[in-house]
Amino acid sequence: MSRARSDAGGAGWLAFGGWVLVLAGAFNIIAGLTSLFRPDYFVVGGGELLVFNFDAWGYIWLAFGLLQLLAGAGCLAGQRWARMTGIGLAGLSAIGHLTFLAAFPLWELASIALAVLVMYALVVPDKNAVA
Repeated sequence: MSRARSDAGGAGWLAFGGWVLVLAGAFNIIAGLTSLFRPDYFVVGGGELLVFNFDAWGYIWLAFGLLQLLAGAGCLAGQRWARMTGIGLAGLSAIGHLTFLAAFPLWELASIALAVLVMYALVVPDKNAVA
């Protein structure tokens, strides 16, 4: 008996990256809504954030989350623009979570790790890609 060889490695990474990008977008939307409606939820006051305040971060995370949802859907559809956009958004998201680190350290470290995972999954080339 011979085993069937799967050539879906690249498509698998792209699908994985797309779904993790959608998940990260949902998390960022939740963080944005929490920043806007329950700023007392976080460990530090708004004046102790590295930059801006909770209202500003709330709108930033909402925008990032929505853009990540769209880019994730585009990645799942196999769109190259979505892959490049997703990589950029994940990088900017990681930087944003770093500046928000004092407010909720464990959640922000998990979000940074998720952003790095998205970047890796979207950068991995397809097995059949032509350079």
